Order: sequence, then structure tokens, then C-alpha cells
Amino acid sequence: MALITDAKARSMSPGGQAVPHGGITGLTLLPSASQKGQGKWVLRYVSPVTGKRRNAGLGAYPEVGIALAGKLAREMREQIASGQDPLAVRAAEDTKPKIPTFQEAAKQLHAELKPGWKNDKHAQQWLNTLTDYAFPTVGSLPIDQIQPRHIADVLRPIWLAKAETATRVKQRLHAVMAWGWAHGFNGANPVDVVTHLLPLQPGKAVRQEHQPAMPWATIPSFVETELAGAGAFDATRNALLFLILNGSRSGEVRGMTWGEVNLRAKLWTIPAARMKAKVAHRVPLSLQAIELLERQAGQHDELVFPSVQARTVMSDMTLTALLRRAKAPSDTPGRVATAHGFRSSFRDWCSERGYARDLAERALAHMVKDRVEAAYHRTDLFEQRRPMMQAWADFVHPPANRPQKDPSHDV
Repeated sequence: MALITDAKARSMSPGGQAVPHGGITGLTLLPSASQKGQGKWVLRYVSPVTGKRRNAGLGAYPEVGIALAGKLAREMREQIASGQDPLAVRAAEDTKPKIPTFQEAAKQLHAELKPGWKNDKHAQQWLNTLTDYAFPTVGSLPIDQIQPRHIADVLRPIWLAKAETATRVKQRLHAVMAWGWAHGFNGANPVDVVTHLLPLQPGKAVRQEHQPAMPWATIPSFVETELAGAGAFDATRNALLFLILNGSRSGEVRGMTWGEVNLRAKLWTIPAARMKAKVAHRVPLSLQAIELLERQAGQHDELVFPSVQARTVMSDMTLTALLRRAKAPSDTPGRVATAHGFRSSFRDWCSERGYARDLAERALAHMVKDRVEAAYHRTDLFEQRRPMMQAWADFVHPPANRPQKDPSHDV
């Protein structure tokens, strides 16, 4: 039986007889009913499952060329020889759920999880993290094709340089792949073994200890140049100055409310729910801190340092961006000082000035890890800390450098 050539196929008359393609049993080209040189490929066979004659369409000519039609027909003949019905196999494939790409799976999981999250900002950050770090590398890959090496490619650029971020990205990668596994799209979770392809990260405690800190002797000039002239509406600079004055954590200052402040007693009480150790912390406020709070009064009904635009809790990145713009010097070459690093600066100043270790540790709200030692520490040394915090404030923001209070502004 002769093979069909393109010349023969293009010369077929509309409505003509099916033309067999020699070499492959049952493969024919059926001419179009109305268009010359066009038709459709059909493989005629007897089902090894039912024993009935069947016709399997292989596509239209010339879109499906002679070589491709022959390849598809041979594959079907191999299925028949192995006892399978090609049309039944095709139908089973068509009913299989479509394997989503990683990006499609992530967005679907995000939509399913979002109603259970109380914080809309967290919900958006969850997806933004994957958009920034994962989608460019694996977003277009079907999740059943993602291997540990792909996950490693996502994490490697930030694994050591941005360890905390890398940890969050890894957790969210794991959640997406676990969702795919639960739905039968992939057979395992490649995130489970990705650490075998990456270097060992430093422990969390080590990372925190080595956050770039501004040398304590440099802080007064930094405050004078970058922060001292902030007005009442510059909540970002005021928040950073308040953080420095009190040796506080970023989250403690950003979430600070007026209900926590007693200006008359010069006291800021941070509730346990907002403290890292889940223990309430009292902060004696220096004169500089009091003056700063008086400037902030009236900016927001609840928050002391609201974000400038959204009027909600200020983002941690806001303080980071300020330090980057100011090119805040640090003790780590090539990196700017971090907000958390000012706590280390304060601790170093305390040591240099001879203050007792207990006073400095209480001011930083550090918990005593030794249980026996902790049993003897029943006081927060509040009154003893007050002169120390005033001395620190006088050092970083001397009285002569403080802006004068507007006499027309009454708190």
C-alpha cells in the first residue's frame, strides 16, 4: 500500500474516498467535504477490550502533517498491542484534573486560607513573599514537576543573606506543595529535603546577636543630624528616636498605644501580649521621651506612632527604609545599622559606663534563662533604671540639642 505524500494530499478532491496511508494498519486520511487539499486523520482499529470497531481521530490535515499523524498512529498501535483501547486511554486522560502551575496552586491556597486570617496585611504579605521570591523561578512550573533542586534555586539567593525571609519563604513553599500533595497533584513534598542542597544557616540567636548595630559613640551625631529636627507629623523619625531613647524593640514602639502611657508618672507599660517573653514590661520615660510623646499627642486616637499614609500600625520596613536612606553606619562592613541593633548599642554603652548587668538586662526586657537565678529576680528594678535611662537619653540627645516645646501646644 502506497504512502501518502503532501502532493497527493493537497490534490485530494472534496468529498472523495478515504486514502489509506501505507505502513500503518488502519491509518487513513479522509478528504474534507468542501475544501480541496484538506481532511482529517482517522485510525480504524478493533478494540482489544470490547472487540468492537472504532475510529480514532488524530487531527486535521494539513495542521497535523503526515509524519506527526504516522507517529500518533504508531503510538496507538502500540497501546492496542498491549491490550489497551486508545480512545479509552484518551478519555481517562481527559477526565484527569489539570495539574496547576506553582503560581496557580499558591493563589488557590491563598484564597482558601485568607478567610481564616484576621490580619489582612498578613494575608497580603503571604502572597507577596511568594510573588517576589518564588514565582520568578518556579511560578510557571506544574507542581508535579517541581524537584528539590528547584526549591533550592528559589532559596539559595536569600538563604544566608536574608535568613529570616528565607525561613518564611520556605514555610510558604512547603504549604503550597503540601496542598498539591493533599489534592493528588504531586507525590511528595520536595521542600522536606531541600536543606540537603543548601549550606547550614546560623541559629536564630546568632543571627539576632549579629544584627548590624551603630557604634554607641556615633549615635549622638546620628540623632542630631537625622532625627532631632523631626516635627510632630514625622512619625517615622520620632518612632526611631523613641526606640533609641528606650532601647526598645521595633514592634514594641510601632504598636505603642496611648493607653499604655502615663505621662504624669513618666511611665510606659507594655502589656504582656505585646512582649516577646509574654511578660508585661515597665519603661521609665526620660524627659526627652516625654517631650517626644507630647509632640506626638493628637496625631491618632489610639496609636502613638501611626503610619503616615494608612494611619494604622507602622510597618517594620518603614524604619528599615529610613535607616537605609540615612546610610546609618554600623559595626558590620557593607551594611547599614538596623533598628534592633540600637539595643546592642545601648547594652555596650551600659557596660562602658559601668552600669550593673542586671539594670541593663532589665531595661532590655531580657529574661533570665537560668531558672535558679531567675528565682531570685523578683523585681524589675524600675526606680533604679530611671536614672540610667535618663543618662542614656542625655547622652544620645543632649538637652541643648532638643527642640523647644511649642508653648501653644498643650497636651
